[in-house]
Amino acid sequence: MPKHRLSKKGRYIAMSMTGVAVVAGAGIAAQTATATTAWPAQRTYTGRAFDACTAPSLPAMQAWKKDAYYGGAAVYIGGKNRGCAQPSLTKPWVKSVDTLGWRIIPLYVGAQPPCQTSGNKERFTAATAASVGAGNANDAIAQASALGIKAGSPIYLNMEPYDIADKACNDATLAYVRSFTKTLRAKTYRAGLYGFSSSSAKAIATTKDRTDLPGNLWYALWNGQETTTNDWPWDPKLYTNHSRGHQYKANSKETRNGYTINVDRNAWDAPVAIIG
Repeated sequence: MPKHRLSKKGRYIAMSMTGVAVVAGAGIAAQTATATTAWPAQRTYTGRAFDACTAPSLPAMQAWKKDAYYGGAAVYIGGKNRGCAQPSLTKPWVKSVDTLGWRIIPLYVGAQPPCQTSGNKERFTAATAASVGAGNANDAIAQASALGIKAGSPIYLNMEPYDIADKACNDATLAYVRSFTKTLRAKTYRAGLYGFSSSSAKAIATTKDRTDLPGNLWYALWNGQETTTNDWPWDPKLYTNHSRGHQYKANSKETRNGYTINVDRNAWDAPVAIIG
């Protein structure tokens, strides 16, 4: 993940906006199979999105919206490993930027794999993967709800790079992700995962056991290609029907209408938050 998004952590090496729609279909049904209550219709955004370590101020969001280059904005709603303070990220801020027309992408920095080499505050082990995953999911739901992000919204789990060739570590990570996903779905939140195409995203896309995997995949592949299809690295039948995000450029310092923000650029065709 880009260095600017994680405090005191080293960088890991590893379409034009077309609008918003509420959709339903076979791919979405797969994401909602374990829910115990009726699901709200998915809110889908297709177009450009950015993410920044700290949610920008409301004046900055107002100024950037006038430019109309981006339509979506990813925000870090919680997690012990979240790297930046969020002084602007409040329930009124979320409501205001949604009213401006921004589509919010909730991102949660959960526990990280035992074999990962970093200074993260929270990790899971093979023994604790399932319990930590469930606990993280419940916290993510609480953080989302406090911001006015309603049930039916996605929460994207931030999984940093790790050695997916380490079978024990990879098995523990998949157990954690499955527990996180299952817990979200039981509370009627959609699950997604952010990860590198060479690491955690690859582990999710290529595992043969598809049980309780996130229904949306946001892959980091810094090739400068603004697409979620032309460079998709895996089975083309996976994550279709508005279920993909692609982070194609990192650490882009951009100034729009007088406000400068260091962002990562994304092509987006996936669920976004439903705001209360």
